[in-house]
Amino acid sequence: MSTVVKADSAVPAESAHPLARRRPLGDRAFALLALAAGLLVLVILILIVISTSQQASSWFSTEGWGIFAYNWNPGANQFGVLAFIYGTAVTAVIAVVIAVPVSIGIALLLTEVVPRRWARPIVYVVDLLAVVPSVVWGLWGILVFAPWANHIYGSIASGVNGIWVLGFLFGGNNISGASFFTAGLILAFMITPIVTSLSREVVATTPSIDKQGAYALGATRWEMIRGVVWPHSQGGVVGAVLLGLGRAMGETIAVALVIGSNPVITSHLFSPGYNMPAGIANLFGESSGVFRAALMGMGVLLFAFTIIINVIARGVVARSARRARGA
Repeated sequence: MSTVVKADSAVPAESAHPLARRRPLGDRAFALLALAAGLLVLVILILIVISTSQQASSWFSTEGWGIFAYNWNPGANQFGVLAFIYGTAVTAVIAVVIAVPVSIGIALLLTEVVPRRWARPIVYVVDLLAVVPSVVWGLWGILVFAPWANHIYGSIASGVNGIWVLGFLFGGNNISGASFFTAGLILAFMITPIVTSLSREVVATTPSIDKQGAYALGATRWEMIRGVVWPHSQGGVVGAVLLGLGRAMGETIAVALVIGSNPVITSHLFSPGYNMPAGIANLFGESSGVFRAALMGMGVLLFAFTIIINVIARGVVARSARRARGA
């Protein structure tokens, strides 16, 4: 004969669930430590912004909106940084335009084409390239690549003179191996492993059943990638590209060695130039007063641009995730 136990009406039914009990002390301590670590990072970032902004306050107050002027001349106490902002944008765009197609192609090759036993060593090589120090890339660029590229740039410039678009970009007379284009190429070499690794991880998360379903419907490999893999991975790949763009904008030593150190705004990509990280690294030792404040201000602007790029990347990834859940 079974015995029926009557539940106590004074005790809520949901309190019997294990998750409704008070968490152990270890869990609470770990949660507090994790929260403290996250807040510490935020506090450090805020302190960096405050301290660098204070160091750059004399430049902001002296120049006002003139900080965005095209008149960098420390000898005349003129510190408009438009040429440096232009150089940062140009080199970063060159790097992204070159690196993104290569990175996405390698990611698709490793996940959808090459057998796993052959893909593994390629993945190791890509990961090793991602940890090569930037100064090594810079030394290779200035000692090996730039002298060789100087002759190539000259031949290209003489061949495209008079052609409207190509002459506008690759023509001109001030041709140098240390130039905007060389800096963009070095940055492309540096961010390709990063974008490739992130894109490969995103592409690899595509459900196998979806890909097999596409093949079952008669799709070719290219049609499967275009109709299944890319819609699933698009947001993550875009986020990887934007993170690579942020890395390209902030890279310092390698670019400082190969960009040519000439603060000008020109459409000719084979001409020497300057960007913000390289300007800070090369000029900081000889600066003082408002000159040093201007360099600190460039650091503040670069920090702001990098944060904006990363926020956009997170927004794109989050939007893609919401669209995937809705689908």
